[in-house]
Amino acid sequence: MSLEQDQLDGLLVVDKPGRVAPSTERLWTSHDVVARIRRLSGQRRIGHTGTLDPMASGVLVLCLGSATRLVEYYQGEDKRYNAEIVLGYATDTYDSEGAVTATAPIPALTQQAVEAALAAFCGEIRQTPPAYSAIKVDGKALYARARRGESVTPDARSVTFHRIDLIEWRAPDRLLLAIHCSAGAYIRSLAYDLGRSLGTLATLDVLRREAAGEFTLEESHSLAAIETAAVHNRLSGLLREPGAGLPLPQVLLSPELRRRFGHGQHVPLAQTLCAAKRPLVQVYDEAGELAGIIRCVETAEDSADPAATALWKAEKWLT
Repeated sequence: MSLEQDQLDGLLVVDKPGRVAPSTERLWTSHDVVARIRRLSGQRRIGHTGTLDPMASGVLVLCLGSATRLVEYYQGEDKRYNAEIVLGYATDTYDSEGAVTATAPIPALTQQAVEAALAAFCGEIRQTPPAYSAIKVDGKALYARARRGESVTPDARSVTFHRIDLIEWRAPDRLLLAIHCSAGAYIRSLAYDLGRSLGTLATLDVLRREAAGEFTLEESHSLAAIETAAVHNRLSGLLREPGAGLPLPQVLLSPELRRRFGHGQHVPLAQTLCAAKRPLVQVYDEAGELAGIIRCVETAEDSADPAATALWKAEKWLT
Protein backbone atom coordinates (compact mmCIF):
# COMPACT_ATOMS: atom_id res chain seq x y z
CA MET A 1 0.00 0.00 0.00
CA SER A 2 1.24 3.48 -0.83
CA LEU A 3 2.25 5.62 2.15
CA GLU A 4 3.35 8.77 0.30
CA GLN A 5 0.48 10.66 -1.32
CA ASP A 6 2.17 13.47 -3.26
CA GLN A 7 3.32 13.15 -6.87
CA LEU A 8 7.05 12.50 -6.76
CA ASP A 9 9.52 13.52 -9.44
CA GLY A 10 13.26 13.35 -8.94
CA LEU A 11 16.19 11.14 -8.01
CA LEU A 12 16.36 8.88 -4.98
CA VAL A 13 19.80 7.59 -4.01
CA VAL A 14 19.34 4.27 -2.20
CA ASP A 15 21.89 2.37 -0.13
CA LYS A 16 20.88 -1.06 -1.40
CA PRO A 17 21.32 -3.86 1.14
CA GLY A 18 23.53 -6.80 0.21
CA ARG A 19 25.02 -9.88 1.79
CA VAL A 20 26.93 -9.04 4.96
CA ALA A 21 27.52 -12.64 6.02
CA PRO A 22 26.72 -16.11 4.69
CA SER A 23 22.97 -16.43 4.94
CA THR A 24 20.12 -18.50 3.61
CA GLU A 25 17.88 -15.43 3.40
CA ARG A 26 16.89 -14.25 -0.06
CA LEU A 27 18.96 -11.28 -1.17
CA TRP A 28 17.57 -8.02 -2.48
CA THR A 29 17.72 -7.54 -6.24
CA SER A 30 17.68 -4.07 -7.75
CA HIS A 31 14.17 -4.82 -9.01
CA ASP A 32 13.10 -5.70 -5.46
CA VAL A 33 14.27 -2.24 -4.35
CA VAL A 34 12.31 -0.58 -7.16
CA ALA A 35 9.20 -2.54 -6.21
CA ARG A 36 9.53 -1.51 -2.55
CA ILE A 37 9.89 2.18 -3.46
CA ARG A 38 6.84 1.91 -5.73
CA ARG A 39 4.76 0.65 -2.82
CA LEU A 40 6.08 3.28 -0.43
CA SER A 41 5.78 6.23 -2.79
CA GLY A 42 2.70 5.45 -4.85
CA GLN A 43 4.75 6.46 -7.90
CA ARG A 44 4.46 3.82 -10.60
CA ARG A 45 7.06 5.32 -12.90
CA ILE A 46 10.41 4.36 -11.39
CA GLY A 47 13.59 3.28 -13.15
CA HIS A 48 17.12 2.55 -11.99
CA THR A 49 20.28 3.85 -13.65
CA GLY A 50 22.26 0.61 -13.35
CA THR A 51 21.66 -2.62 -11.47
CA LEU A 52 23.60 -4.04 -8.56
CA ASP A 53 24.00 -7.79 -8.13
CA PRO A 54 21.86 -9.24 -5.31
CA MET A 55 24.93 -9.90 -3.13
CA ALA A 56 26.23 -6.34 -3.68
CA SER A 57 25.32 -3.33 -1.57
CA GLY A 58 25.66 0.40 -1.97
CA VAL A 59 24.65 3.22 -4.29
CA LEU A 60 21.60 2.53 -6.44
CA VAL A 61 20.18 5.63 -8.15
CA LEU A 62 16.45 5.57 -8.88
CA CYS A 63 14.59 7.99 -11.16
CA LEU A 64 10.99 8.74 -10.17
CA GLY A 65 8.21 10.26 -12.24
CA SER A 66 9.36 12.65 -14.96
CA ALA A 67 12.99 11.84 -14.09
CA THR A 68 12.53 8.37 -15.61
CA ARG A 69 12.93 10.05 -18.99
CA LEU A 70 16.52 10.82 -18.03
CA VAL A 71 17.62 7.29 -17.08
CA GLU A 72 19.73 6.76 -20.20
CA TYR A 73 21.83 9.87 -19.51
CA TYR A 74 22.88 8.57 -16.10
CA GLN A 75 23.76 5.03 -17.17
CA GLY A 76 27.16 5.65 -18.73
CA GLU A 77 28.87 7.16 -15.69
CA ASP A 78 31.90 5.74 -13.89
CA LYS A 79 31.50 3.62 -10.77
CA ARG A 80 33.56 3.22 -7.59
CA TYR A 81 33.58 0.03 -5.53
CA ASN A 82 35.11 -1.59 -2.50
CA ALA A 83 35.56 -5.30 -3.12
CA GLU A 84 36.81 -8.37 -1.29
CA ILE A 85 38.15 -11.23 -3.38
CA VAL A 86 38.98 -14.66 -2.00
CA LEU A 87 41.48 -16.99 -3.70
CA GLY A 88 41.40 -20.74 -4.06
CA TYR A 89 38.05 -21.52 -5.67
CA ALA A 90 35.72 -20.51 -8.50
CA THR A 91 31.94 -20.54 -8.85
CA ASP A 92 29.54 -20.55 -11.78
CA THR A 93 28.47 -16.96 -11.00
CA TYR A 94 32.01 -15.71 -10.22
CA ASP A 95 30.81 -14.68 -6.75
CA SER A 96 30.32 -16.47 -3.45
CA GLU A 97 26.58 -16.90 -4.02
CA GLY A 98 27.20 -19.37 -6.83
CA ALA A 99 27.94 -23.09 -6.88
CA VAL A 100 31.60 -24.03 -6.54
CA THR A 101 32.89 -25.31 -9.88
CA ALA A 102 36.58 -25.85 -9.06
CA THR A 103 39.23 -25.41 -6.39
CA ALA A 104 42.95 -24.76 -6.76
CA PRO A 105 45.99 -24.41 -4.51
CA ILE A 106 47.14 -20.88 -3.74
CA PRO A 107 50.79 -20.17 -4.54
CA ALA A 108 52.95 -18.29 -2.08
CA LEU A 109 52.17 -14.68 -2.97
CA THR A 110 53.66 -11.42 -1.80
CA GLN A 111 51.88 -8.10 -1.71
CA GLN A 112 54.16 -6.89 -4.48
CA ALA A 113 53.15 -9.82 -6.69
CA VAL A 114 49.47 -9.10 -6.09
CA GLU A 115 49.91 -5.40 -6.88
CA ALA A 116 51.79 -6.26 -10.08
CA ALA A 117 48.94 -8.53 -11.18
CA LEU A 118 46.38 -5.81 -10.46
CA ALA A 119 48.36 -3.24 -12.44
CA ALA A 120 47.94 -5.37 -15.57
CA PHE A 121 44.17 -4.80 -15.44
CA CYS A 122 44.38 -1.00 -15.26
CA GLY A 123 43.46 0.98 -18.35
CA GLU A 124 41.22 -0.12 -21.20
CA ILE A 125 40.98 -3.90 -21.41
CA ARG A 126 38.86 -6.56 -23.06
CA GLN A 127 36.67 -8.25 -20.47
CA THR A 128 34.28 -11.19 -20.78
CA PRO A 129 31.18 -10.71 -18.60
CA PRO A 130 29.94 -13.58 -16.40
CA ALA A 131 27.45 -15.99 -17.93
CA TYR A 132 25.17 -15.08 -15.02
CA SER A 133 24.68 -11.42 -15.95
CA ALA A 134 21.84 -9.14 -16.99
CA ILE A 135 23.28 -8.59 -20.47
CA LYS A 136 20.67 -9.39 -23.10
CA VAL A 137 21.31 -11.48 -26.19
CA ASP A 138 18.44 -11.84 -28.66
CA GLY A 139 16.23 -10.08 -26.11
CA LYS A 140 16.92 -12.55 -23.28
CA ALA A 141 19.07 -11.95 -20.21
CA LEU A 142 22.08 -14.23 -20.07
CA TYR A 143 21.40 -15.26 -16.47
CA ALA A 144 17.98 -16.59 -17.45
CA ARG A 145 19.50 -18.75 -20.16
CA ALA A 146 22.30 -19.93 -17.87
CA ARG A 147 19.80 -20.96 -15.19
CA ARG A 148 17.97 -23.05 -17.76
CA GLY A 149 21.19 -24.95 -18.39
CA GLU A 150 21.85 -23.42 -21.81
CA SER A 151 25.44 -22.99 -22.93
CA VAL A 152 26.22 -19.28 -22.60
CA THR A 153 29.39 -17.65 -23.91
CA PRO A 154 29.23 -13.85 -23.56
CA ASP A 155 31.19 -11.73 -25.99
CA ALA A 156 34.20 -9.85 -24.66
CA ARG A 157 33.90 -6.07 -24.63
CA SER A 158 36.04 -3.06 -23.86
CA VAL A 159 35.89 -1.65 -20.33
CA THR A 160 38.21 0.67 -18.44
CA PHE A 161 39.65 0.34 -14.96
CA HIS A 162 40.93 3.78 -14.05
CA ARG A 163 42.36 2.64 -10.71
CA ILE A 164 42.61 -0.62 -8.78
CA ASP A 165 44.15 -0.03 -5.36
CA LEU A 166 45.10 -2.87 -3.04
CA ILE A 167 43.78 -1.67 0.33
CA GLU A 168 44.81 -4.79 2.21
CA TRP A 169 46.40 -8.16 1.42
CA ARG A 170 45.30 -10.74 3.97
CA ALA A 171 47.62 -13.57 3.13
CA PRO A 172 47.20 -16.20 2.02
CA ASP A 173 43.83 -15.84 0.30
CA ARG A 174 41.99 -12.51 0.64
CA LEU A 175 42.34 -9.14 -1.12
CA LEU A 176 40.54 -5.89 -0.29
CA LEU A 177 40.37 -3.52 -3.25
CA ALA A 178 39.21 0.00 -4.05
CA ILE A 179 38.16 0.20 -7.71
CA HIS A 180 37.32 3.07 -10.06
CA CYS A 181 35.97 1.79 -13.36
CA SER A 182 33.82 2.60 -16.35
CA ALA A 183 30.19 1.68 -16.66
CA GLY A 184 29.80 -1.90 -17.88
CA ALA A 185 32.83 -3.28 -16.05
CA TYR A 186 32.15 -6.44 -14.04
CA ILE A 187 33.98 -6.79 -10.73
CA ARG A 188 33.04 -10.48 -10.72
CA SER A 189 34.91 -10.96 -13.98
CA LEU A 190 37.85 -8.98 -12.61
CA ALA A 191 37.98 -11.38 -9.65
CA TYR A 192 37.85 -14.42 -11.93
CA ASP A 193 40.55 -13.10 -14.27
CA LEU A 194 42.74 -11.97 -11.39
CA GLY A 195 42.72 -15.46 -9.90
CA ARG A 196 43.98 -16.92 -13.14
CA SER A 197 46.70 -14.29 -13.44
CA LEU A 198 47.89 -15.20 -9.92
CA GLY A 199 48.12 -18.88 -10.79
CA THR A 200 45.02 -19.97 -8.91
CA LEU A 201 41.26 -19.36 -8.89
CA ALA A 202 39.32 -16.48 -7.32
CA THR A 203 35.79 -15.44 -6.43
CA LEU A 204 34.20 -12.12 -5.51
CA ASP A 205 33.05 -12.38 -1.89
CA VAL A 206 31.90 -8.86 -0.96
CA LEU A 207 31.04 -5.88 -3.16
CA ARG A 208 29.93 -2.41 -2.12
CA ARG A 209 29.31 0.40 -4.60
CA GLU A 210 30.70 3.60 -3.13
CA ALA A 211 29.69 5.92 -5.96
CA ALA A 212 27.84 5.99 -9.26
CA GLY A 213 28.80 9.07 -11.23
CA GLU A 214 28.44 12.01 -8.85
CA PHE A 215 26.21 10.11 -6.40
CA THR A 216 27.92 8.73 -3.30
CA LEU A 217 27.12 6.67 -0.23
CA GLU A 218 27.22 9.83 1.89
CA GLU A 219 24.02 11.06 0.26
CA SER A 220 22.28 7.69 -0.03
CA HIS A 221 19.38 6.51 2.13
CA SER A 222 18.77 3.11 3.66
CA LEU A 223 15.47 1.34 2.98
CA ALA A 224 14.56 1.80 6.65
CA ALA A 225 15.10 5.56 6.41
CA ILE A 226 13.08 5.73 3.19
CA GLU A 227 10.21 3.81 4.78
CA THR A 228 10.22 6.11 7.81
CA ALA A 229 10.13 9.16 5.55
CA ALA A 230 7.22 7.71 3.56
CA VAL A 231 5.23 6.93 6.72
CA HIS A 232 5.52 10.59 7.72
CA ASN A 233 4.82 11.86 4.19
CA ARG A 234 8.35 13.27 3.89
CA LEU A 235 9.70 11.12 1.08
CA SER A 236 9.82 14.12 -1.26
CA GLY A 237 12.44 15.62 1.06
CA LEU A 238 14.85 12.81 0.19
CA LEU A 239 14.69 13.45 -3.55
CA ARG A 240 17.13 15.37 -5.68
CA GLU A 241 15.69 17.36 -8.57
CA PRO A 242 15.55 15.85 -12.10
CA GLY A 243 18.86 16.47 -13.86
CA ALA A 244 20.91 16.64 -10.66
CA GLY A 245 24.34 15.07 -11.04
CA LEU A 246 24.31 14.95 -14.83
CA PRO A 247 27.76 15.93 -16.19
CA LEU A 248 26.30 18.19 -18.87
CA PRO A 249 26.48 21.96 -19.44
CA GLN A 250 23.48 23.94 -18.22
CA VAL A 251 21.71 26.77 -20.02
CA LEU A 252 18.88 29.02 -18.85
CA LEU A 253 16.25 29.52 -21.55
CA SER A 254 14.10 32.53 -22.20
CA PRO A 255 10.35 31.80 -22.44
CA GLU A 256 10.56 32.23 -26.23
CA LEU A 257 13.41 29.74 -26.65
CA ARG A 258 11.68 27.30 -24.34
CA ARG A 259 8.54 27.57 -26.46
CA ARG A 260 10.49 26.94 -29.67
CA PHE A 261 12.27 23.89 -28.29
CA GLY A 262 8.97 22.60 -26.94
CA HIS A 263 7.51 22.78 -30.46
CA GLY A 264 10.37 20.71 -31.89
CA GLN A 265 12.09 23.57 -33.71
CA HIS A 266 15.81 23.84 -34.49
CA VAL A 267 17.17 26.68 -32.40
CA PRO A 268 20.55 28.46 -32.75
CA LEU A 269 22.69 28.53 -29.60
CA ALA A 270 26.40 29.05 -28.96
CA GLN A 271 28.55 26.42 -30.63
CA THR A 272 30.94 26.50 -27.67
CA LEU A 273 28.34 24.45 -25.77
CA CYS A 274 28.73 21.59 -28.24
CA ALA A 275 31.22 19.07 -26.86
CA ALA A 276 32.52 16.57 -29.41
CA LYS A 277 32.16 13.55 -27.11
CA ARG A 278 28.66 14.23 -25.85
CA PRO A 279 26.90 17.12 -27.68
CA LEU A 280 24.13 17.44 -25.10
CA VAL A 281 23.04 20.30 -22.84
CA GLN A 282 20.58 20.57 -19.95
CA VAL A 283 18.21 23.50 -20.37
CA TYR A 284 16.30 25.18 -17.55
CA ASP A 285 13.35 27.55 -17.51
CA GLU A 286 13.21 30.89 -15.71
CA ALA A 287 11.95 29.17 -12.56
CA GLY A 288 15.14 27.10 -12.44
CA GLU A 289 13.37 23.82 -13.30
CA LEU A 290 14.77 21.38 -15.83
CA ALA A 291 12.90 21.76 -19.12
CA GLY A 292 14.75 19.01 -20.95
CA ILE A 293 17.85 17.84 -22.79
CA ILE A 294 18.84 19.32 -26.15
CA ARG A 295 21.27 17.95 -28.73
CA CYS A 296 23.54 19.75 -31.18
CA VAL A 297 22.38 18.67 -34.65
CA GLU A 298 24.39 21.01 -36.89
CA THR A 299 27.59 22.97 -36.31
CA ALA A 300 28.85 26.10 -38.03
CA GLU A 301 31.58 25.85 -40.66
CA ASP A 302 33.84 28.28 -38.79
CA SER A 303 34.02 26.51 -35.47
CA ALA A 304 36.98 28.67 -34.40
CA ASP A 305 34.78 31.76 -34.31
CA PRO A 306 33.76 32.28 -30.64
CA ALA A 307 30.55 33.90 -31.86
CA ALA A 308 29.61 30.92 -34.04
CA THR A 309 26.26 29.31 -33.38
CA ALA A 310 25.09 25.74 -33.84
CA LEU A 311 21.62 24.35 -34.34
CA TRP A 312 20.06 22.51 -31.42
CA LYS A 313 16.91 20.44 -31.03
CA ALA A 314 15.09 19.04 -28.02
CA GLU A 315 15.96 15.39 -27.45
CA LYS A 316 14.02 14.83 -24.22
CA TRP A 317 11.44 17.41 -23.17
CA LEU A 318 9.92 17.29 -19.70
CA THR A 319 7.54 20.25 -19.76
